[in-house]
Amino acid sequence: MAQDSIPIDPKSGFCKSNSIFYSKRNPIPLPRNESLDIATFISSKAHSGKIAYIDSSTGNYLTFSDVWRAVDSVSNSLSVDLGIRKGDVILLLSPNSIFFPVICLSVMSLGAIITTTNPLNTSQEIGKQIADSKPVLAFTTQSLLPKISAAAANLPIVLIGGESNKFKSDRIVSSLEEMMKKEPSQRRVKERVNQDDTATLLYSSGTTGASKGVVSSHGNLIAMVQTVLNRFRYNEEAGVQTYVCTVPMFHIYGLCAFASGLLASGSTIIVLSKFELDEMLSSIEKYKATYLPLVPPILIALINSADKIRAKYNLGSLQTVLSGGAPLSKEVIEGFVGRYPNVTILQGYGLTETTGIGASTDTLEESRRYGTAGLLSTSLEAKIVDPDTGENLSANRTGELWLRGPTVMKGYFSNPGATTSTLNSEGWLRTGDICYIDEDGYVFVVDRLKELIKYKGYQVPPAELEALLLSHPEIADAAVIPFPDKEVGQYPMAYVVRKAGSDFSESAVMDFVAKQVAPYKRIRRVAFVSAIPKNPSGKILRKDLIKLATSKL
Repeated sequence: MAQDSIPIDPKSGFCKSNSIFYSKRNPIPLPRNESLDIATFISSKAHSGKIAYIDSSTGNYLTFSDVWRAVDSVSNSLSVDLGIRKGDVILLLSPNSIFFPVICLSVMSLGAIITTTNPLNTSQEIGKQIADSKPVLAFTTQSLLPKISAAAANLPIVLIGGESNKFKSDRIVSSLEEMMKKEPSQRRVKERVNQDDTATLLYSSGTTGASKGVVSSHGNLIAMVQTVLNRFRYNEEAGVQTYVCTVPMFHIYGLCAFASGLLASGSTIIVLSKFELDEMLSSIEKYKATYLPLVPPILIALINSADKIRAKYNLGSLQTVLSGGAPLSKEVIEGFVGRYPNVTILQGYGLTETTGIGASTDTLEESRRYGTAGLLSTSLEAKIVDPDTGENLSANRTGELWLRGPTVMKGYFSNPGATTSTLNSEGWLRTGDICYIDEDGYVFVVDRLKELIKYKGYQVPPAELEALLLSHPEIADAAVIPFPDKEVGQYPMAYVVRKAGSDFSESAVMDFVAKQVAPYKRIRRVAFVSAIPKNPSGKILRKDLIKLATSKL
């Protein structure tokens, strides 16, 4: 049904005849050419930028011509020397780097599939992803080599940094530096890549605790790039913008903005290998950064230390901060505006399953609709559905947010059950977020069906930690909840039922978990109880535990 042929409320974007909310943003043109990959699409975008990526710690940089020359050489080497073909999965385990986008684009240009993982993950966690995604090759750094070795003993490796011949291992088949030096060969196999072909396989935490591979197509990424470009209205008059990359590139937020989207705009990206507040601030000053994407805990740190920061750093170039991960309160927004009056604060909401796109505020006026995630992103449609009855709801009524549009994933990798329970036959994605859309079309996230804990922007599934706790011989039952914290957003807290006769301590619980998970997943508070509250079907009543935990705050 054509959108312009149905009656839509111009204020809310709601259509009574089909109960769909339509985006109030201007629609964006998407390329009709089906035979198109994301790397070719990005490289075809015209801009006036010169420097693409700068390493904040060393000052090393890549120009745009350097990036595309490197992509050509690396993709050629992958194809000719290592036999990588369309559909092969390639693992990338690396901190943020100016070479991270080069690897991603090289892999995707072949029609191969990039899967990224968190460098903080344990070998056990990385091993689970490897077992599920079955990569044929991995890119990693020297410092992370032991994790790969422990996770998958026979996986061939391309080393990032250093020369491969210095390492006496048959598993190291090449180095990125060697690949980048090679001249492209005519022997490269060029397979046709279509927009519907899989480009990325990023892992998203679910309520079951089992991390699921989100399958995104080249078309999903192309729509995402177009949305990013449209949101910030890049044009020649605006000039080249400079961004500081504070968020991890392995995550959809970082991949969306820094490894693909902004590359098409001619922007310069200052890459921090890991987040450190002083390095971020000195990079803004040194490189005259104009845009700063971040997560709420960093924003709060900027507010709380504003006087010290302004005394030490010149942030006069900064025009905009972009916050994602959780809606900002009135106190946070006005606290920031009061301390940084010349900087506009914008917000964004998205999921791995929607290629990082969902809703956004694009002006300070929109951000001052306090608590909102913003207006629906261009080309997206939404429904608010009562999770109990399945009824489609109108404006200002609360239910689960469903999204449909060109950035919605193809499905979950090798998991048809999870796919059909999340993505229906009409293309609607059940987000797992309890929301309402107000009379002016603004999306408000009220609660989460998914129950994920948000620690510094990282997602922590309670069920994963609960399964781990229940594996201990002295624990009879356990529940994990989000505990609010001003600095990190939320951290995992465990309620534990000890087995009879056990004197298992709080520190012992935390140590047991810490040895087996990435640092951001660690239990940071423990309470012992006689029983975990559950409903008649056995589901943990987390809201009761959250109320109990926070009642003394």
